[in-house]
Amino acid sequence: MDIVGKKFEASEYFLSELIVAGEVAKEVTQLLQPHLKGKELKKLGKVVIGTVRGDLHDIGKNIVAMMLETAGFEIVDLGSDVTAEKFVEEVRNQKPDIVGMSALLTVTMTEMANVIEHLKKSGLRDKVKVIVGGAPLTEDYARKIGADAFGKDAVQGVEICKSWVVK
Repeated sequence: MDIVGKKFEASEYFLSELIVAGEVAKEVTQLLQPHLKGKELKKLGKVVIGTVRGDLHDIGKNIVAMMLETAGFEIVDLGSDVTAEKFVEEVRNQKPDIVGMSALLTVTMTEMANVIEHLKKSGLRDKVKVIVGGAPLTEDYARKIGADAFGKDAVQGVEICKSWVVK
């Protein structure tokens, strides 16, 4: 997946090849799991991920979740149209290392700031890293709302998440 990700970033591979490679990696992982019984596979970390309230677009979020999983993360996928309260509830219950939020619509971008504010009010913001992504977002916007990072695409998002947990 690292090689495919680098080729995607270099415009040698297209999005469809990135998706297929991720699906193949997931299948291989599932095929190998029965042969690794008794061996505890150490996860890099846990990520709670979702598309924010008001937004039903989840293709980008699904690609990021799939790539994070194949990179070794445990994924808690909340789906799409996720409220700030649901993000907070899952952060409290799951105790993830990272919260990932996605938005495709400009009108739903503000919900990311709402989620971060809810995490602060709940005393959970300092316990997780927050990464945001989606077509209308920018690095400046991520900083403005208090996110730790912005992933311009799935490959960059995974690299950022890995950098947070790999010592």
